[in-house]
Amino acid sequence: MATISGDGDPTAPVPPVVNDPNSMPATKEEKPLPKLSASEFRQYNRMAEHMNYFHDNFRATWKVLYGACEAQKRPKDMSIRQFISMGQQFCHHLTVHHTIEEQHIFPVLAKKMPAFKKELELLTQHKQIHKGLDKLEKYLED
Repeated sequence: MATISGDGDPTAPVPPVVNDPNSMPATKEEKPLPKLSASEFRQYNRMAEHMNYFHDNFRATWKVLYGACEAQKRPKDMSIRQFISMGQQFCHHLTVHHTIEEQHIFPVLAKKMPAFKKELELLTQHKQIHKGLDKLEKYLED
């Protein structure tokens, strides 16, 4: 989660890689997943591949923002206005992305995959991300 340092600058930990089993918290023993037909597998896998495109883009943008903050230097050939705009776009796009996931993608996936049910980890992760994201957005606007 992002925080504001003593000198007023936002700080944030590097987010974990989503599919890294070592970065995921221990969960209760889950029931075996229902078998998917070949058609269902293609449908759900297509969604996963499509969403991964967006996740990779968010990770790449975050890496640029985080790296510049850590180095205390903007990327070459990027004005301060462009850098701030990149941060603001990141905040806006991630908010829209999470809204789409929560309202349209997760309910479909939850039908066959318990990890996507509302009471579980992913919505909690989104809420934690947005606490920091709100602070970052406010910092960029000021």
